[in-house]
Amino acid sequence: MDLKILSLATDKTTDKLQEFLQTLKTDDLTDLLQSQAVKGRAVGAFLRAIFKGSPCSEEDGALRRSQVYSCCIQLIESGELQQEVASAIIGLLMLEVHHLPGPWLVELASEFVSAIREDRLVNGKSLELLPVILTALATKKEVLTCGKGDLNGEEYKRQLIDSLCSVRWAQRYVIQLTSMFKDVHLTTEEMDLVVAKVLAMFPKLNLQEIPPLVYQLLVLSSKGSRRRVLHGIIAFFSELDKQHSEEQSGDELSELVAAPADELYHVEGTIILHIVFAIKLDCELGRELLKHVKAGQQGDSSKSLYPFSIALLLSLTRMQRFEEQVFDLLKTSVVKSFKDLQLLQGSRFLQTLVPQRTCVSSMILEVVKNSVHSWDHVTQGLIELGFILMDSYGPKKTLDGKAVETGSSLSKMTNQHACKLGANILLETFKIHEMIRQEILEQVLNRVVTRTSSPINHFLDLLSDIVTYAPLILQSCSKVTETFDCLSFLPLQTVQGLLKAVQPLLKVSMSVRDSLILVLRKAMFASQLEARKSAVAGFLLLLKNFKVLGSLSSSQCSQSIGVTQVQVDVHSRYNAVANETFCLEIIDSLRRCLGQQADVRLLLYEGFYDVLRRNSQLASSIMQTLFSQLKLFYEPEPDLLPPLKLGACVLTQGSQIFLQEPLDHLLSCVHHCLAWYKNRVIPLQQGDEGEEEEGLCRELDDMLESITVRMIKSELEDFELDKSADFSQSTSVGIKNHICACLIMGVCEVLIEYNFSISNFSKSKFEEILSLFMCYKKFSDILNEKAGKGKTKMTSRTNDSLLSMKFVSDLLTALFRDSIQSHEESLSVLRSSNEFMHYAVNVALQKVQQLIRRGHVSGPDGQNPDRIFQNLCDITRVLLWRYTSIPTSVEESGRKEKGKSISLLCLEGLQKTFSAVQQFYQPRIQQFLRALDVTSTEEEGEEAGVTVTQRATFQIRQFQRSLLNLLSSEEEDFNSKEALLLIAILSTLSRLLEPSSAQMLSWTSKICKEYSLEDASFCKSLMSLFFSLHVLHKSPVTLLRDLSQDIHGQLGDIDQVDIEIEKTNHFAVVNLRTAAPTVCLLVLSQAEKVLEEVDWLIAKIKGSVNQETLSAEVTPEAASSQAVPSSPLMEKAIIMQLGTLVTFFHELVQTALPSGSCVDTLLKDLSKIYSTLTAFVKYCLQVCQSSRGIPNTVEKLVKLSGSHLTPLCYSFISYVQNKRNNNPKRTEKEKAAAGTIMAKVLRETKPIPNLVFAIEQYEKFLIHLSKKSKVNLMQHMKLSTSRDFKIKGNILDMVLREDEEDESEEGSVLGLFEARSNISSLNPFKLQVYVK
Repeated sequence: MDLKILSLATDKTTDKLQEFLQTLKTDDLTDLLQSQAVKGRAVGAFLRAIFKGSPCSEEDGALRRSQVYSCCIQLIESGELQQEVASAIIGLLMLEVHHLPGPWLVELASEFVSAIREDRLVNGKSLELLPVILTALATKKEVLTCGKGDLNGEEYKRQLIDSLCSVRWAQRYVIQLTSMFKDVHLTTEEMDLVVAKVLAMFPKLNLQEIPPLVYQLLVLSSKGSRRRVLHGIIAFFSELDKQHSEEQSGDELSELVAAPADELYHVEGTIILHIVFAIKLDCELGRELLKHVKAGQQGDSSKSLYPFSIALLLSLTRMQRFEEQVFDLLKTSVVKSFKDLQLLQGSRFLQTLVPQRTCVSSMILEVVKNSVHSWDHVTQGLIELGFILMDSYGPKKTLDGKAVETGSSLSKMTNQHACKLGANILLETFKIHEMIRQEILEQVLNRVVTRTSSPINHFLDLLSDIVTYAPLILQSCSKVTETFDCLSFLPLQTVQGLLKAVQPLLKVSMSVRDSLILVLRKAMFASQLEARKSAVAGFLLLLKNFKVLGSLSSSQCSQSIGVTQVQVDVHSRYNAVANETFCLEIIDSLRRCLGQQADVRLLLYEGFYDVLRRNSQLASSIMQTLFSQLKLFYEPEPDLLPPLKLGACVLTQGSQIFLQEPLDHLLSCVHHCLAWYKNRVIPLQQGDEGEEEEGLCRELDDMLESITVRMIKSELEDFELDKSADFSQSTSVGIKNHICACLIMGVCEVLIEYNFSISNFSKSKFEEILSLFMCYKKFSDILNEKAGKGKTKMTSRTNDSLLSMKFVSDLLTALFRDSIQSHEESLSVLRSSNEFMHYAVNVALQKVQQLIRRGHVSGPDGQNPDRIFQNLCDITRVLLWRYTSIPTSVEESGRKEKGKSISLLCLEGLQKTFSAVQQFYQPRIQQFLRALDVTSTEEEGEEAGVTVTQRATFQIRQFQRSLLNLLSSEEEDFNSKEALLLIAILSTLSRLLEPSSAQMLSWTSKICKEYSLEDASFCKSLMSLFFSLHVLHKSPVTLLRDLSQDIHGQLGDIDQVDIEIEKTNHFAVVNLRTAAPTVCLLVLSQAEKVLEEVDWLIAKIKGSVNQETLSAEVTPEAASSQAVPSSPLMEKAIIMQLGTLVTFFHELVQTALPSGSCVDTLLKDLSKIYSTLTAFVKYCLQVCQSSRGIPNTVEKLVKLSGSHLTPLCYSFISYVQNKRNNNPKRTEKEKAAAGTIMAKVLRETKPIPNLVFAIEQYEKFLIHLSKKSKVNLMQHMKLSTSRDFKIKGNILDMVLREDEEDESEEGSVLGLFEARSNISSLNPFKLQVYVK
């Protein structure tokens, strides 16, 4: 039968074939078809024959075709056919679809929808036919009758797609169904339906099924709905990231989370690759992605950026078209995130309104961590982002070799955080990805070498972290040795930082170490001084960090090793014997430096002590070197005065004088090395070697003793210096004398410390110390006297005191705290000299200032943070005891000397030490405060339970008592300097308190309310402290309102004739002397901060509205299912803040403020509040279209601003202008500066037009809001003055005539401008016309 059909099909006519097919029953035909298909025998020819004998023009033929289609679809879905046969059948069916009549197409499509709804599809192969059916159906123009009415083909296709998207899709066919739609022409509405359906299937699928589905969806997006597709994909994976992070931070078992996490990150990586590939083919998709992220950034960036979206953006940077845009976007997001975080942390008001969210920086670091899961496409973007952040936000300027940040404290902190984030990104990426380690290291080293004029500390810190993490890996890196070749051309600080950073690498790589030594040896003989200094610094670092056999271990040393002096103990290939030979060679090289310039020698003397401490086996060589050098400048004759050859220390070259030998530093190095040597090395020596070493020590002791005795005996004339000598810096003799005087002062300081260290509290030694100090003081007084007379002030020698910080600590303890009976007599010698005690405290203060300025101090242990911290604790404890035991008032009552008292110096020292500890030792605050509590008898367990807040509160109360005592004294006894220092200390300590602690705030408030002092600087400090505490508990707007009333009451009203003010007295600190400009400028500054917070809140809620609008556009179903609440809590808070600020400004604009900064600042701040009010009105315009309209409180705010502020602003402007016009006549001298004064007048009057414009902008948008909200908000606003600043010819002529007569007045320029108040007289040439 099948053969007959095939034979009939070969005839030219189809009549016989049609007749034969009509004779066959439907079941016979389907059986034949099934048999042919299963056997796979020429099923294509058989189907073509049936279609040939079944023309669609006849009803029977169309019915037969429909039955064949149904049978074939069942066969294909049965899974019994071979793959090739099924494909051949589908191909034939596709070719014949367009011949089917519309009703049969409808029936076939409906069968597909029913099969999908009822999940009757077996393998889904037949779905390839559905897009062809839908396309064919769309071409049918005739009306098709269906259950819901008569529709044409296109309309019925739309209904079928709607039905298809409304039914449940089986999980296994989602990808095929999505792929099917890409072959169907879809309208925008149909596309939105399909995309929404596919996105809704995401949560129902397994993770592994999502990447192919996303690929099909991206292909489909080329038809449209790109933003919706991207939004859906990003939102889904962002939610998964969020859930995963919550699980990790929760108490769930991490093992249960780990497995799905790996799978999730692999899937995300694949999807990111799909999206990037799609963007390469369709750039519009990339533009939509950037638009989507930027739109999300308008509100809360942490809501729009998640690890997945950040990784996607970083992958996009591989395309040059989007690279710059993406990095700018990420930079902006990072900075905005840090700024928001800083703003939130500094304001309790904002914290109560805005929940703390995850910072973008933590999400970027999460991307770094996730990139281990084969995210190779992300790593390059991460590296570039890290370097961009470090380059853009690293320190910009240098001052005295130290990086200095410019700008406000908020921007400074933001830049520091952004730079630190960049370093963390690079370090973590370096740890995870081996392939890109070389690139990161090369880029870091390139920046270290090339950026000689800008600070590179942040790159050196990063390099140190990298080398510390992987010294063994980097030993084969050639870039490090290439960098060494540039050492001679780099600044000394850069060389020191670089060598410290790579020091662990030197421990494990002989080749790297040899390369460095070769470079340093060459640099030792370079012509440039900086190169030789770099060589000395490098050699000293090597000596410090290569152990010699028999050297004392770190635990035996008198101090711990500094953080920067990392020691890697993995260098098994290097033995200590080889190190000793190596180190002795270096010392031989360094001996040659003793004949070079003073700067080179100075480096050597400052470094020898650390070398000795780290390598005690080198002690003999170092001590011998120092001994030989000292002998060159020592006079051996016991009666010869002075004992040192000062002339040999100064070099004369023509007319120029130079310091050749820093003798004071040499002597200091000898003293410290000798002390350590005697205490640590000599006791361990045995036999002949020990005797030889002891002999050297005795010789040095004898020399120092002889120098001490003879220095005391020496008079000014013995040094060829006296009060009549020339010390000016303009003559060679003066320069030489100045150098010699400084050397003598340094020598005296070193001898004071040496004799104290060996004194064992001997009275004779202390008398010698005092005599040495008097010698020091003679030269100090001469230099200060000459500096005072000279035109340029010379640097005081005490700024670079050679006393070590440890000695200063011990000396202060002995002077002020030592109560041992046996020491009493000897200490009384030093205590009898008030000048000596004054000097000791002064040096302590200078050491702390040095720490704050440089981050380290000069002298031994000066770069050891642990030792510095211990010394700080000791110094602070002594200074605190001295100040609290002998108050300034007691000490100054009997003082006759000029200058600061010891108690005041102690207080200044306390202020500096508290600041230094907070700056450098924040994690050790608890230990520091515990060290100050000398009276504590707590056990160790009890001490652990005492919090930082409790300890800080104890210290605060001491200083509060001191300030109260000061305030309670007579006004003529009030010490302003002491009060300012006490406020500064209280301010520093208050930062250690918990935010909930209110004692400090209530105490400060009480002081402000009860004490009235006319000291402006004290008032400023006190009020600044008050505000800083207040903002941590609540918003200061009510406080500002009260203060404005006090200022108004003290200064009077601008209309003094008609208005009598009732004085308020909320705060006694506001009086006639302090009200303006001190308090006035402070409250205005605080008002600016409040306005900044309100602006930030308005931007946030506007961004939320924009995001809701965007979400509604992208996913209207989700948006309609949720209420669209705005932020009523935030709105209410904004209105309350603005309302209170309006009352605050209402008081100030009526106040008779003095001309100058107060008036200018007030005018600028008035412009700001109107700008903020305008921004809020614009927000109301956005939301008033919703059903809820505008809140009633908005109308109240507008009414308040219209009645209490705007009219008074114009009165205040007139007051300011009249006041400036009525200035008295100037003197002849002032007339000569007419041009300058005119420029000043123009500058001072600039805020007035800005204010008027801000008011008019506010009124303009109020008109728009009134129209949209159907509420007449303008009824509360009086008709504003129109100010067109038109030039009036008659006044111009008058002013010009006055200029010719040299009678111009400061206020005359203001006459050029007139504010015209009649709105009807406006002409077309005026700047702005507002129709009310």
